Amino acid sequence: MNIQSIVKVGIFCFAFGNLPAQNPWPKPTETTKPWTRWWWMGNAVDEKGLDKQLTTLNKAGFGGVEIVPIYGAKGFENQYIDYLSPEWMKMLQFTTAKAKSLNMGVDMSVGTGWPIGGPQVDEQKAATKMIVQTYTISSGEELSEKIVLKDEKQKNLKTIKLDIVTAYNEKNRAIVLTDKITNDGSLNWKPDSGKWTVYAVFTGKTLQKVKRAAPGGEGFTLDHFSPDATKDYLKTFDKAFGNSNYGIRSFFNDSYEVYNADWTPDFKNEFKKRRGYDLSPYIRYLGSNEESEIAGRVKSDYRETLSELILNNFTKDFTDWAHSKNSKNTNQAHGSPGNLLDLYAAVDIPESETFGSSIFEIPGLRRDSADIQKSDIPDFNMLKFASSAANVTGKQLISNETFTWLTEHFKTSWSQAKPEVEQIFLSGINHVFYHGTTYTPADVPFPGWLFYASVNFVPENSMWPHLTGLNSYVARTQSVLQSGKSDNELLMYWPIYDQWANPKGKDVTFKVHNVEKWLQPAPMYENLTKLSKMGYSLDMISDKMIGGSKSESQKIQTAKGGSSYQVLIIPELTYLPETTLNNILELAQNGASVIFQNEPKDIPGNFEVEKRRAKLKSLWAQIPFQNQGENIKIVSFGKGKIILSSDVEKGLEYLKIQREKLTETGLKFVRRQFDGGKYYFIVNHDSKEINQFIPLNYTGNQTVIMDPETGDFGVAETQNNSVRIQLKSGESLILKNSETTDSSIPKWKYTEKAGSPVNLNQNWQLTFKEGGPELPKSRNLKKLEPWTNFSEDPATQSFSGTGVYTATLNLKNKKADDYLLKFDKLYESAKIIVNGQEAGIVWSIPFQINIGKYLEKGKNTIQIEVCNLMANRIRYMDQNKIQWRNYHEINFVNIDYKAFDASNWKVQPSGLDGQIQLFPLYYSK
Repeated sequence: MNIQSIVKVGIFCFAFGNLPAQNPWPKPTETTKPWTRWWWMGNAVDEKGLDKQLTTLNKAGFGGVEIVPIYGAKGFENQYIDYLSPEWMKMLQFTTAKAKSLNMGVDMSVGTGWPIGGPQVDEQKAATKMIVQTYTISSGEELSEKIVLKDEKQKNLKTIKLDIVTAYNEKNRAIVLTDKITNDGSLNWKPDSGKWTVYAVFTGKTLQKVKRAAPGGEGFTLDHFSPDATKDYLKTFDKAFGNSNYGIRSFFNDSYEVYNADWTPDFKNEFKKRRGYDLSPYIRYLGSNEESEIAGRVKSDYRETLSELILNNFTKDFTDWAHSKNSKNTNQAHGSPGNLLDLYAAVDIPESETFGSSIFEIPGLRRDSADIQKSDIPDFNMLKFASSAANVTGKQLISNETFTWLTEHFKTSWSQAKPEVEQIFLSGINHVFYHGTTYTPADVPFPGWLFYASVNFVPENSMWPHLTGLNSYVARTQSVLQSGKSDNELLMYWPIYDQWANPKGKDVTFKVHNVEKWLQPAPMYENLTKLSKMGYSLDMISDKMIGGSKSESQKIQTAKGGSSYQVLIIPELTYLPETTLNNILELAQNGASVIFQNEPKDIPGNFEVEKRRAKLKSLWAQIPFQNQGENIKIVSFGKGKIILSSDVEKGLEYLKIQREKLTETGLKFVRRQFDGGKYYFIVNHDSKEINQFIPLNYTGNQTVIMDPETGDFGVAETQNNSVRIQLKSGESLILKNSETTDSSIPKWKYTEKAGSPVNLNQNWQLTFKEGGPELPKSRNLKKLEPWTNFSEDPATQSFSGTGVYTATLNLKNKKADDYLLKFDKLYESAKIIVNGQEAGIVWSIPFQINIGKYLEKGKNTIQIEVCNLMANRIRYMDQNKIQWRNYHEINFVNIDYKAFDASNWKVQPSGLDGQIQLFPLYYSK
């Protein structure tokens, strides 16, 4: 079966562009290839080093870089360059010019480290928080204590001000006293009865500074809620860039990690303008956890205001600014106290991130509990916030910060990376940025400069020679996933007001790292998970997006250029704005199909509650539901249909919405539509092999199978709207289903049977090609085994690099259609050379490759160049106290954020082990 063939070294571009005219692969671009986050440590870069590293990245198959300056290495201070200084801009200009000559792109962060901020952020524009102090006063008394800020850390700040003062008695009666405070903080008010608690709200500062800042980038974190702060911050870039964008494709903003920022100097006025009432009489509820209705309503309004402020005063301004530079912008919305869908949608390229290691049922896939994050498992539905926003609003690219802390340092194989990146693709994301690559000067010895939370996609990595395998696979897959547009049929409303109405806490931040608190318990999440497993394709939609949608031809057409959908699902919820319900009913009136899991119980917020509640109930009463059976009510509503059922599946069946039944086999998929057809990207993360016809909702008149690992393709066998596929666990393929047919495309080669294998259990020669700290001795092997088994040679225990296993195979006859070379255990990847010809790289599970066209009858020489992990060499260096980590700020930590020390690690097995077998393959005729 040709699916198992592995990418040929050195033909990265050939597999895309130089095949005959019938080649079905989309034309490659710089964005179809993976990019990498490129850390400039201390900005200690020079033209020679930049040239060398960009050239090296290009040869490995990268399409671009994302520059993020961070802290520097000790001892190189005299080489540091201040961020945005004329010298730094000169280095940037050299970078973009060199990248352009290599057909690569360059993005850059609008700041150093994260979150954004820096020396241009003065105290006034710095991240802001509310500080609440309380006082008690009884009838007839004067408050002896002055209302002044007590926080010692804040006392010397010039921008501190008293925003709101409100008193509450035992019956919760409120009196706003803000205008009763004198300049020195005295309260000019006496209560006439009872005991009162006075709440004083000050505008304070978080005092948070940029984490991991580079030279010239140190300073306060930005106040994302202030339009003046955003505009002033970006003026620094205007000054540095002038009228040019210096060749930057997209300006990047990292995830929102601004801690305790829950206020802005003009918040009180913004709140009144946006929510319709004065917050002052209700201020006590923001600092309490009382579970009253009024507390939940006020907090909902407070949180919605924060959301609108970050959307309008930061995100949209950031987008407008990037466009003024004739560039795009990229933003990671997660972590912010805002509606993630709207925030992602307000930029050119929404970007999510994965953090940690997923669980897959692929036999042989290593997931050592000692080398992974204990709590962080990437959440598939969390990834869909970015892709949903893009699909609904018609954005072509959705990116991802990929492989952050995938495993412990120096222990990540490319085979571990493959299913992780496939999970990202399945969520609808189509452009990955590896995390990441660190610039290293040429004179810095192994392992070079490294970032503390990344998989090391650096030339010093002992597995670097085989990275083209992974990169070619990603590039081919992305070329398809960036073509056409998303083809999801269902929309799932995100009931964010149920999150915002929680009376506990103050601001609500939607983080990647706490989805178990805010996302996974939600009924929406249960629906997303269940329906996806059943074979439905979904995007999420916000209130704002519903308001911007319309009904066309019985479908829901989202924003201009966005996708169209067959059904809008309103999951079980408590709060629904009457305006949103009205928009939903308008969609139904004009032809849309809508499923409600329950009747909305109430409106959110604290403005004109009874009036708005009555409007909600009045709108709902307009729906004349008819019982259709147990747990389902339906109505034809105008040109559309509305269904009420807690069983969404039953509602979808009634509407005759087809699901993709291929998921019943354990396969996963994502679907794209193009003019004249549809693509299916199909992955087998199940433990069993698939060899059967699978049903598809759309097959067109011709189905072409495309192998993203090899670039091979051929016309598939089809019958009764089903396509025959052969996929082992861990494999993937792409189906291109077209209305038109192309007779020049050959048939796909299905493996009809495999003959008895030849066991390559003869003598092998083991030599060492490159690596360190020193090359182990060559040896002859009576059987295959890892070089780390030979502990009598100390170099085998410390070596990271390339070992070469060589043997002679006598093939008595060559009658099979092809031959499959299959590895039992491979640590970690291998280049296969048969009779002096490079056959390809084996880098992913299942570890096997087709080599028939390179074999000859009679004597054959097989060389297997194996690359192992960096781990053993790092272990050796730590055991021998060889200094290699020497950075400012955070020096270097392990996956549990403790001081890194590899000296107690076990030696990682390296090389080949077990059987290597050669299977004769026979294809269907």
